[in-house]
Amino acid sequence: MRFISIFSVSALLALATALPHHAPLSIALRKRSNITKSGIVDLNAVRSHVARLEAKYLRGVAAFGRNTGVSPSSSQGNARRATGSDALTDDGNERWYGTITVGTPAVEYKVDFDTGSADLFLPASSCGSTCDGHALYDPNISSSAVDLNKTFTLAYGDGSTVLGEQYFDTVGIAGFIAKSQTLGAASQYSTGFQTANFAPDGLMGMAFEDISEFTANPVVQTLIAEGAISDPVFAFKLASSGSELRIGGVNSALYTGSFTYTPVTEEGFWMINGDAINVNGSVIVKAFPAIVDTGSTYILGDAATVGQFYDPLNATDIGSGFYTLPCNSMPSVSITIGGKTFVLSAETFNLGSYDSSGETCVGGILATGSLGDTWILGDAFLRNVYSVFDIGNLRVGFADLA
Repeated sequence: MRFISIFSVSALLALATALPHHAPLSIALRKRSNITKSGIVDLNAVRSHVARLEAKYLRGVAAFGRNTGVSPSSSQGNARRATGSDALTDDGNERWYGTITVGTPAVEYKVDFDTGSADLFLPASSCGSTCDGHALYDPNISSSAVDLNKTFTLAYGDGSTVLGEQYFDTVGIAGFIAKSQTLGAASQYSTGFQTANFAPDGLMGMAFEDISEFTANPVVQTLIAEGAISDPVFAFKLASSGSELRIGGVNSALYTGSFTYTPVTEEGFWMINGDAINVNGSVIVKAFPAIVDTGSTYILGDAATVGQFYDPLNATDIGSGFYTLPCNSMPSVSITIGGKTFVLSAETFNLGSYDSSGETCVGGILATGSLGDTWILGDAFLRNVYSVFDIGNLRVGFADLA
C-alpha cells in the first residue's frame, strides 16, 4: 500500500512540474456555533455531530478497502512559492467554511473544508425544499459541466443523507482553478444538511483519493495534477479571529518558530502517529494513531483510554462519551507530536457549561466506541496550532500560532 500511495503522489508532482503556476491568494474562514443553547452545551447536538463523524470515518475506511483492495490500519485498531489563501468562517464550534466557485460562468458557494473526507458535493438545482436557503448548483447553465452518469449516496450516523449525480466541472479556490474536478450535485439533503443545521452550501473533502466515494481526486490533488500550484501543500489557521485556509504554501505571518513534521502513516485519511497526550504534566496516553480532521470539533478517543485521561481529574462520566469537571479548574492539557509538545488552551478544551449553574463544564475530549484505538485530532487541538498538510512529502506539520 505504501508503494501505491507514494507512486500516486509522485505522478501528480511530476505532472505539476511541467505546467505553469499561478500567484498566491487566501480564503478567510468562518465558523458558526450550534453546540450551545443559552450558554449551555447542547449534548444532543454534540452527539449528533459525533455520530456523523463516526459514520464519515467508517465510510472512508470502507471506501479505502474498495479503492485499494487493502484493509487500512485505522480499521484494525493498531497502530516561498505560489500560494493562495481563503478566509474561513467558524460554523459555531462545528465546522469551518469559506467560499469556492464552480462552473462557467463561475458561481460562488460556501463549503465546509474537511480534511477527514475526500469528496466535493453541493446542493443541486433539482433539490427540493430540503435545500432551501442554500446556493444551488445548476449543471445545465454551466458550459463546463459534464454529466458522468453516476449516482452517489452519502449516509451519516445521525440519519443525515446526501444523494445525487456526479459531474466534472471547473472549480475555483483561493485564486486557483481546477478545470476537471469531480463533484456531486445533491438532489436530496436530509435534516442534518438543511440551513438550520448546516450553514455552508456543501462540503469539500481534502484527504486522499483512496477514501473517495467518487474514486476521484480531491480538489487540491486536481490542482496539483493540472499544474495550478507549484507547492503541493495547504495550511490552516483555525482561531477566534483571522482564520484562513492557504493553498499552495503557508502564511508565515500566522505562525512562529519552525514546523514540527510527522509522516502520514497511511495515505487515505491524514493519519499520523502521536507521541503522548498529557494532563497536568503527566503522560496519560502514549504512542497513539490519529486522524487530523478539520471537520471535527472535538478530540475523540476510545472509551477506555479517554476514561484513563479523566481519572486523575476527578471528572464525572455522564454517559455517551461525555465527562464534566469544574469550570474554574480546567486541567493543563497538551499533546506531543514529533517530539514537540503543543498546549491546549482552557478555552479550546472546555466545550462550555453543562448546566445553568455555570459551575460544571464539559471536557473537549470525548469517548467513542467505533474507531478502535485511533484518535481524532479535531478543532479542540487544531485551534492551538498552525497546521500544514504536505501532500508532496506525505506529512503533517504543526507550529505555534503567531
